[in-house]
Amino acid sequence: MLQTGVVTALGTMSGTSLDGVDAAVLQTDGVIIHGFGPSDYRAYTQEEQQALKAHLGRWQDEDIAKAAHIVEAAHIAVMQRFEGIDVAGFHGQTLAHDPGGRGTHQCGDGHRVAEMLGYPVAWDFRTADVAAGGQGAPLAPFYHFALAKWIKADAPIAFLNLGGVGNITWVDPACDDPADPAALLAFDTGPANAPMNDLMLARRGASHDAGGVLAAQGRADADILAAFMDHPYFARPVPKSLDRDAFKGLSHAVKDLTDADALATLAQAVVQSVAAACQRCPTMPQRLLVTGGGRHNTTLMSALADALSCDVAPVEAVGLDGDMIEAQAFAFLAVRVARGLAVSSPQTTGVPRPMTGGHVAPGFKTAS
Repeated sequence: MLQTGVVTALGTMSGTSLDGVDAAVLQTDGVIIHGFGPSDYRAYTQEEQQALKAHLGRWQDEDIAKAAHIVEAAHIAVMQRFEGIDVAGFHGQTLAHDPGGRGTHQCGDGHRVAEMLGYPVAWDFRTADVAAGGQGAPLAPFYHFALAKWIKADAPIAFLNLGGVGNITWVDPACDDPADPAALLAFDTGPANAPMNDLMLARRGASHDAGGVLAAQGRADADILAAFMDHPYFARPVPKSLDRDAFKGLSHAVKDLTDADALATLAQAVVQSVAAACQRCPTMPQRLLVTGGGRHNTTLMSALADALSCDVAPVEAVGLDGDMIEAQAFAFLAVRVARGLAVSSPQTTGVPRPMTGGHVAPGFKTAS
């Protein structure tokens, strides 16, 4: 059992961009944020990235031993840098995500991580949600609700995470409980950084288009964008979620464009999909707070501001750390899992009812 009251939780996240592992500390009781602690980052090497990419699309019953070792070792390495942790959240690395089909697969064994660290580790956050008929993603919305309370938002706002895939959480801070049907709406918006990063790596050997400088020099292809927005995903009801490679056709469509034009097209695809997502929200948010690596792309941020009627700003504008919100979210969720609290709801993943999920690997220590 996790002790009552406020605890020190460590959260980790290795996202669809496959760049590395974020780790962040949060003081929380699983309901309210009481404070933020230190954070750290462990990048994947180029060899590790290539190995993980080679395992994308694979399931638990396939040969994933190499990927599992990379994911576990990288997480353990960064998590060992922290002291005084009561519980941790280990998300692992998503290799495949097919709700309604084969399910969802986050690579990495929480028991091994807990045994190496010596304290309880919550993990396997998505499987129960998918098994119950939910999308299993996104899972940060309950934390976004707590963040809206922390920053004392007084009108509906939205958090937009631009990682490999984009996702949005609309929050009404007037509600008291994230499981309230009126409190949240969350879903994946479409591709975000993954297609742009993949293109830069393939064509220029670079990890990303720093600042969106190259995209700013190009011209978006209107025909490709029109075909992109005709994808059946955009007509599906919300909540809904995506696999990292669900829009492979978009990357194929820009293959004959110049680097600048291809990046301009991929960036505008993000903008158009986010604009469409905002139209699906109960109301237009007063402000769109952007997290994830995409907020550093000034071309993308400027285009979002031009396309939307609400204020668009990085989360740093309200004193938050946009690089660590996903990791903090899994610290928050770890406490909720350990205490049997809901981590998803019909409005966040489409699961039939608010439900908890995940497992807690005890490690060597027995919590007081």
